[in-house]
Amino acid sequence: MNMPSTKSPDAALLSEAEDPVFLSPPRDFKPEESVGYMMRRIVNYVAQEVEREMEPHGLTEAQWKPLLRLYLRQAGTVAELARCCVMDAGSMTRLLDRMEAKGLLARVRSSEDRRVVNIVLTPEGERAGEQIPEILSRVQNRVLRGFSEDEYRALQGFLRRIFDNVQTAQPDNA
Repeated sequence: MNMPSTKSPDAALLSEAEDPVFLSPPRDFKPEESVGYMMRRIVNYVAQEVEREMEPHGLTEAQWKPLLRLYLRQAGTVAELARCCVMDAGSMTRLLDRMEAKGLLARVRSSEDRRVVNIVLTPEGERAGEQIPEILSRVQNRVLRGFSEDEYRALQGFLRRIFDNVQTAQPDNA
């Protein structure tokens, strides 16, 4: 039985189109000018800047990511946080143990389903979570210095397109 495709028409067009040839190795390929290399350097720099700004608040990279998800109400259980933060549930549980010991969150058994344990921020966790979007915005604005509004919007569009291309290239789009 043929199942209908779950790919969008745009994704199908992308996969059927010829890949553009921007580089012809070895003559044109310079690693330091490749998109992947530049993106990796940018990601590393931004991560270092965020880590530097989170340090005075006592937050590590591993801690601020789930804390932000909890603060934004995008996740509320170990499984949801693990999925959002791309971690296995065991690692997330150990991380949450450390965050609970710091007084940032608490585990509360669900009143609807006793098997479910919800993760909630304490007042201290709420205060810490409130600072994260400000810090991330400050770092983002710093790395985007000199861009016009139109250039910023165009960059977002280019990055979304690259992301879509990467997602389309994934086996089975899993």
